[in-house]
Amino acid sequence: VLGYIEKNYLDSLQRGVVFIDPDGRLDGYIVFYEGRIDDGTGAIAGKRLLGFYISGDDVKPISPSIIWDLAPANDAVGEAVDIDLIKNTADRHVIESLVDYRKELLSERIKQAEIKKKYGVESLKHLIVSLDGDLIALKARKERGENVDLAIRNKEDRKSSYEKALEKLKDQIEKEKSLTMAAPRFLGVIRVVTDKRQDEEMRADFELEEMGMQIAIEYEKAQGRVPEDVSDQNLGFDIRSKDPEVGTIRYIEVKARADTGPVSLTLNEWFKANRFKDDYYLYAVMEISTGNPELYIIQNPAENLKAEEVVDVVRYSIPFSEIKEKGLVEDGGY
Repeated sequence: VLGYIEKNYLDSLQRGVVFIDPDGRLDGYIVFYEGRIDDGTGAIAGKRLLGFYISGDDVKPISPSIIWDLAPANDAVGEAVDIDLIKNTADRHVIESLVDYRKELLSERIKQAEIKKKYGVESLKHLIVSLDGDLIALKARKERGENVDLAIRNKEDRKSSYEKALEKLKDQIEKEKSLTMAAPRFLGVIRVVTDKRQDEEMRADFELEEMGMQIAIEYEKAQGRVPEDVSDQNLGFDIRSKDPEVGTIRYIEVKARADTGPVSLTLNEWFKANRFKDDYYLYAVMEISTGNPELYIIQNPAENLKAEEVVDVVRYSIPFSEIKEKGLVEDGGY
């Protein structure tokens, strides 16, 4: 994501371009930073693109991939922006996110260190002990008058080499666990406004979405799977649902309608549908207002549904006729 956004959007970030949110959720600023963690060897342990949504005094982390779901407001009039004020507002949250990122990396580095200790350190120790045994035997032969000086020197050289390698490996393991945060690099900021032109039927309805999510989660549990709500992470899907028996994972995007109607997938959701293919599912919950909702399940929607790309709102619109024809229908009783 970091490389893609730097390549395709860095100029927009630095110029403070205005974007439109077709879903009508956002009206504020999104500020972007590059976070970096270094280890004790001087190497970069990890980089992460960080995004923060600022609306008034409220600041919250937001997935940088949200930019894929926003449309450039080509006809928008620019406005004066106090960059320093925005950066100061976000500073504390940037550091908190970097602290969390460092913890993630440290946890992984500790696991890697245990593997290196088990297979690297212990192997070298075993070789050193083995050479000690060989040297004891050779010195005993020397005491009996045998000419084994060359063999002893060779064994001692090898032992010394292994001991140096052991100390170097131990030092490297410790340095790789010593993680420090580099100063975050400010990449830029964009202004996000609500799209007032968007069709009300297609605009996100938060209450309906909550109800749709609940229906989808209950359905997954009824099927014996373990669903995890990740809708607030903007991953391109709302639910990660694991089958404990076989270990497969469903990546589920949930759409909800009061009656019946078209649904739209964001660019990010469409990317993920194409990436995960048969593991990606669209759960379209229709007729919620009737009290007897119907759940339409479409596997691999990117290949199995005919969607219309709506360029000006960066969405893929799917008519209800497609959902009805291609979807597996489950009623509220499952």
